[in-house]
Amino acid sequence: MDDSLSFESLFEGASRVAQKAIEDHGRGEYDEFALHAGVAVERLAKAVLVTLNPLYLVEMRNGNADMLLYFGGHLELETSKVRTVGAKEAVQRLRRIGVLPPDSQLDLLIELRNGTAHTTVGDQGKTLLPTLSETVLTLLTAVGMTSSVFWGRWARTVIVAVDRQLDEIHRDVEIRVDQARHLFEDRFEGLPEGTKEKIFTETEASEAVAPGLPTVVCPACGGKASVTLSPIAQPDTGLDVVADAFRCGMCGLALHNPLEIKAAQVQTEAALLFVRTWIKQMSGPVHVQL
Repeated sequence: MDDSLSFESLFEGASRVAQKAIEDHGRGEYDEFALHAGVAVERLAKAVLVTLNPLYLVEMRNGNADMLLYFGGHLELETSKVRTVGAKEAVQRLRRIGVLPPDSQLDLLIELRNGTAHTTVGDQGKTLLPTLSETVLTLLTAVGMTSSVFWGRWARTVIVAVDRQLDEIHRDVEIRVDQARHLFEDRFEGLPEGTKEKIFTETEASEAVAPGLPTVVCPACGGKASVTLSPIAQPDTGLDVVADAFRCGMCGLALHNPLEIKAAQVQTEAALLFVRTWIKQMSGPVHVQL
């Protein structure tokens, strides 16, 4: 049988494409995410099938027995003539033999990958990261492989994606922080040692023209980031401020409301203290972007 259909080849291909899917999701490229996630599921599903029995990869079409004999090891065929089951059928076979449970979200992911879903890919694809993570975990368990081997540096992100003890906001924010961190590190791959540190130093120097203004530390890359502080009315103390938006110009991490900022554990105390002190010295409404 062709080496490209071996467990090792299918597993490595699935791992590579799955990690690409996580990167797509982190960049907000949800169409690409759905495509790569679907391919990853297909390849890993086939890897599981081939460990159970290579014959389970046979595509049943037109009553031709050539594929059956080929996968049974009794017929030689040119690689270009070899056909295997598609993603949908591979998943269905694993369900019939009890490896995968029914899952409408997984069905949607496969439909998005095949271009047969009557919906906007980006709108649906964004929400399917937990589906990819849970499906991969089930398939890895079936073949006795670990998440760290399959996911590499994204293993923690995937664990967070399926952590039912976290609420939706915390889960989403932790995934985005991990994605921003890894994609930021990728920008320096192959560059001379010390390039990242040099950029941090130059950025800090450029901000010295406005001494005294507080900054916040990005939880993803460790660089200096900006936070929008907006005024709120307090019945007891009068005017106060709250951090309601965050953006890091270094890694691109964006947080859009106070709950997300809290979930990311952004340390805003110094910035809030700075503006509160200013408020005491001024009158009228205040909106400051640092």
